Amino acid sequence: MESLYLLIPVALVFCALAIKLLLWAIDSGQYDDLDKESWRILSDEDDDGDTKP
Repeated sequence: MESLYLLIPVALVFCALAIKLLLWAIDSGQYDDLDKESWRILSDEDDDGDTKP
């Protein structure tokens, strides 16, 4: 029973931290365009300016 006095606050801190990180990721635009990078690797275009034959 005594261990619950430690484990419950630790679990609440971890949940609060996870929610804060999720909200930060949403606000910073991490989930805005999920398909762009998957299509970019399939593209044959060179965006860095190198012209390799």
